[in-house]
Amino acid sequence: MPHGSMIGRRAPLMGLAVLYLLVTACGSDPVVPTEPSFPIIPAHLSQVPVPSDNPLTPVKVDLGRRLFYDKRLSSTGTVSCASCHRPEKAFSDAPNQVSRGVNSALGQRNAPGLVNIAYRHAFFWDGRAASLEDQAMMAFLGSTEMDADTFAVAALMRSEVYRNAWAASFGDTAVTMRRVMMAIASFERTLVSANSRYDRYLLGEKNILSDQERRGMQLFFSAKTMCGACHGGQDLTNDQFQNVGLFNHYFDRGRFNVTKDPRDEGLFRTPSLRNVALTSPYMASGDSDKGPLTTLEQVVAHYNDGGTPFNNKDKRVRKLGLTDAEMADIVAFMKALTDSSVMNRTEWLAP
Repeated sequence: MPHGSMIGRRAPLMGLAVLYLLVTACGSDPVVPTEPSFPIIPAHLSQVPVPSDNPLTPVKVDLGRRLFYDKRLSSTGTVSCASCHRPEKAFSDAPNQVSRGVNSALGQRNAPGLVNIAYRHAFFWDGRAASLEDQAMMAFLGSTEMDADTFAVAALMRSEVYRNAWAASFGDTAVTMRRVMMAIASFERTLVSANSRYDRYLLGEKNILSDQERRGMQLFFSAKTMCGACHGGQDLTNDQFQNVGLFNHYFDRGRFNVTKDPRDEGLFRTPSLRNVALTSPYMASGDSDKGPLTTLEQVVAHYNDGGTPFNNKDKRVRKLGLTDAEMADIVAFMKALTDSSVMNRTEWLAP
């Protein structure tokens, strides 16, 4: 039989086979491709909490990044969010003991780092802001921070500089200061750090830490030091407020300024220790009765001495009796909490 005739006889059978496959495929659930979550979070960290009224989108995050670095948001055109939250210092204001705003106005405390800030539930050292959006607004309007001219900022958002990015982020051209803060907060929620050597150790690279760093880790999480009681969890913070015996009198009354509760006198938010080696000086004002705390060695010595007596001092802060070698081990471990990628992630740097 000619070859062409065979093809002609097989064609109806092939058509029936294709039809059968189509019918059976329609009878099963279709495979729908899913979009990856944004931002992509390492598996050993929990998903970033995102408020329902401010969903994360790539275009809004990019707008927020531009706003984060834009000095025109301040009244003098000289201060941006990044002025006090610099990527090379894990988005902290190191090495400044106290941060400065417009016209070099001196604040009361130093600006804490923003890495992994999305996981916090209270913001500023005294916890006076309940959301990243509120935190950004307070800094935006603060007279010793950005002291923003809201009319000038609104005009900037409507200008050709931001008009298209604004519409793409919010779906319309209505400008509010709350939306400006929503964009900045969206960018800040993507500042997730999880690639320190300590992270890699937790993920199974047991030889990534030196013997000294492992000894320091064991001491850090031991009942002897109880460092891990306040600095535990994925971000090495309990997200609470403590007094760690820095002064015997607190001119900055800390959490009390928010709650007016005498039990909160001199209490400050426990910071994350991620990238702590990059964020000197330490504590809210970088200071103590015994002098500035500019090195991790000084911080560990402060805790080893039991701090300064104060009625609200946390009972876990007491004399530890550590040797010089043991204190050096703890410092070595804390330096292993550095994720150097925070300093050069292109998606976090100024556009």
